[in-house]
Amino acid sequence: MPAEKALALVVRTTDWSESSRIATVWTREFGRVRALAKGGRRLKSNFESALDLLTVCNIVLLRKSSGSLDLLTEAQVVERFPRLRTDLAALYAGYYLAELLADWTTDYDPHAALFDEARATLRDLGQPPTATALRLARFELVMLREFGYSPTLVACAACGEPLPTTAGSGGLAFSAAAGGVVCLKCQATQRDRRPLSAEAWQALRALGEEDEAWRRDWPASARTEIRRALGEYVTYLMGRQPRLLPYLGS
Repeated sequence: MPAEKALALVVRTTDWSESSRIATVWTREFGRVRALAKGGRRLKSNFESALDLLTVCNIVLLRKSSGSLDLLTEAQVVERFPRLRTDLAALYAGYYLAELLADWTTDYDPHAALFDEARATLRDLGQPPTATALRLARFELVMLREFGYSPTLVACAACGEPLPTTAGSGGLAFSAAAGGVVCLKCQATQRDRRPLSAEAWQALRALGEEDEAWRRDWPASARTEIRRALGEYVTYLMGRQPRLLPYLGS
């Protein structure tokens, strides 16, 4: 079987034996790939330190039959993100990003735009004055869009009626079960609803539509609402709470 090359982000590693490890990588060309790196735990190998978590690397792999691990034959470092090591909030955000890519994806389902967004997010995290929670929210919204789960933000997620131009006048709320923002008349039917301020609603819409909206100086209260809403939505869709979610700030 011919070897294949890919640009990959390491999102998880597991020791396999005294000398080898299993690497889960998110690749731009193939999506999630789980591969056995023979000799990957040795100090001197074809991988060196390229399989460190949150490292971007060029890999060479041999694809195996269905149900078997692929074989990783080579990995060379392309990019690291040293700022994550000096900013704890940014590091936790990076680990959360890796957890989503490792656990909430399927093998060989490529999304090049998602790979690019993940890499851009890791570059931005830890760089002052980056708002970590907002940058992460932008990544989550891109991921949700790529997987077909974008929250409904313009119309009511329950009844489909257009939302009022001024959110404050309509008394909006966010419901993970409904799949987005719900209007005042539909809130009684959504037990998991959370009040959503005008600022948070506007910020959510901007983050989903604009690449650089996370750079704006949104109110701290709006950042808190967004973190809570997206955290609950991701938890609902995954069927469990991501392990790193409690460590994320607003």
